[in-house]
Amino acid sequence: MIGLSINQVFKNKLKRTVMWAAMALIALLFFLSIYGAFIGPQRAKQFFNSIPLGIYWLAFIMLLTVGIVLFKRLLRVPALLLIHSGCILILAGAIWSSEAGHKINKKIFGIDKIPTGRMQIYEGHSDNRVLLANNKTRELPFSIALKDFRLEHYKPESLYIQSQQGDYWRCPAEIGAEYFLGPELGSIKIARAFENFRITIEGENRTIVDDPNSGYNPALEVQIKLPDGQTKTRYVFERLPAHTHSEDELVFTYRRIISEYISELQVIRDGKVVAEKEIQVNHPLKYGGYHFYQYNYDHEDCLYTVLEVTSDSGLAAVFAGYLMLCIGLCWHFWISKLFNRTAVAISKDE
Repeated sequence: MIGLSINQVFKNKLKRTVMWAAMALIALLFFLSIYGAFIGPQRAKQFFNSIPLGIYWLAFIMLLTVGIVLFKRLLRVPALLLIHSGCILILAGAIWSSEAGHKINKKIFGIDKIPTGRMQIYEGHSDNRVLLANNKTRELPFSIALKDFRLEHYKPESLYIQSQQGDYWRCPAEIGAEYFLGPELGSIKIARAFENFRITIEGENRTIVDDPNSGYNPALEVQIKLPDGQTKTRYVFERLPAHTHSEDELVFTYRRIISEYISELQVIRDGKVVAEKEIQVNHPLKYGGYHFYQYNYDHEDCLYTVLEVTSDSGLAAVFAGYLMLCIGLCWHFWISKLFNRTAVAISKDE
């Protein structure tokens, strides 16, 4: 009996120690999260992947695992087991997806993957080089080709007009639309829109074309109908705001707000296209254990795209952990109580 009581006392102390240690780590995580929010994303990434934080994450996993073993109620109540197991999976998956996790993966299993990096690919070209954070490059076992890159804009686009007297108009930039500005200024008509305005001059002849395959110079052709019956043609360039002729009464500005930038990618392996997808922000291409996200693009001429490359190691564990956590929380706080109320109501009716 004395032996049993000593064993029970030790077990109770161990339970209290594990519980308070877990509470302390949770409180510490709260303050670490606040600190990480103020130091910027790059420094926060380095901080949370540092050796001291690695020890912290491992200790957290160990405490949660020991808690499942010590507290038998966690095994008897499925909702609580799902919550704790989900937290363990999330932390384990995050560790496995870190740079340290990739090094362990390489050392133990011989799988050498790139944790994260960026690729710059020109339209019509392919590349397999990934630029790392330390400015070194590594190569993928396949290539990514940029078949096409394009921008999409919110409709309608806008033409802003300002007179020398300070009057101001905002008009939808729709081809064929005509707007009356008053008896002293006349009216304007939007005749054409260009994705890449180009003009060639040969002697007295000039040719204006829209050539979207060789550059990026959006513009509008605007016809100004003056009160005296004269008509002037002006070209308004998105990249030259408020550009105008010195003798003009009106100043035009062409503005378009980007809604999406889209890269049409192809995966090339052994000289063959094995996968392709149009990617947008938050809609990546997934292939070969990597996710390829739309990160940036050439703002001057739209000649290349910038992709963020991320390894998917540990990602399945993280997603599974979040799913288990959500199911466990819903089960514990809502579904179980709903079942209990239903059971009580049925027993009363009986």
